[in-house]
Amino acid sequence: MLSRLFAPKVKVSAHCDLPCGVYDPAQARIEAESVKAVQEKMAGNDDPHFQARATVIKEQRAELAKHHVSVLWSDYFKPPHFEKYPELHQLVNDALKALSAAKASTDPATGQKALDYIAQIDKIFWETKKA
Repeated sequence: MLSRLFAPKVKVSAHCDLPCGVYDPAQARIEAESVKAVQEKMAGNDDPHFQARATVIKEQRAELAKHHVSVLWSDYFKPPHFEKYPELHQLVNDALKALSAAKASTDPATGQKALDYIAQIDKIFWETKKA
């Protein structure tokens, strides 16, 4: 009796956890831009205290960027997206690997490589929003 009383009256479905608009690759891009900017600043400052602080910030930002890319992959992109964009799995993996490399490096080229992968994910993301 109680199970029928509390049973849902209407079935609904959604493709994301919250209303659309919550997910956006811009979050990953902003963090990756910070990584690259810190790498550039590190090249111009030999102060060991600055280097230590910059390293901590760069690594935190790289982890945040990885988090945002991972959330897109696990929560936003769904099977129809992966069917339409079969390269998406590899692209996300490449972006995560590039962010790990940027985290471990002071070379701004590694930060740029991560940004390039995020830009490709961004392009696919916005194409899926049009559908």
